[in-house]
Amino acid sequence: MKITKTGSTPSAKGPAEYFTGTVRIDCPFCGSGNLSGATVTFEPGARTAWHTHPLGQTLLVTAGFGLIGRVGGQVQEIRPGDTVWIEPDEKHWHGASPDCAMTHIAIAEMKDGKAVDWMEHVTDEEYSAK
Repeated sequence: MKITKTGSTPSAKGPAEYFTGTVRIDCPFCGSGNLSGATVTFEPGARTAWHTHPLGQTLLVTAGFGLIGRVGGQVQEIRPGDTVWIEPDEKHWHGASPDCAMTHIAIAEMKDGKAVDWMEHVTDEEYSAK
């Protein structure tokens, strides 16, 4: 058994190559075993780049007001209490709404040591398409 105490692991800034805007990542179990999980907080307007997950991803929205988009679909709103399942290899993005921050817990299984494949940034037009 291993207990990781709150505040014992420093927060990280979301790297500009994978995120637009200000993003904070708290990663209590990133890359431990076959499961990767992080609490991600997006400031207003911040979002991920397009990406996929080889075995899918679950998002648990815990605070704020967010948006999520996928190739071929409309941008959808997500709010606290919402659970989002993203299919394996489904190209998508997620982040905060333009005026409100959003926090979610992101959980993904790892395949061959990898939980995510990052792609190009989401354009302002893609972000605001409804």
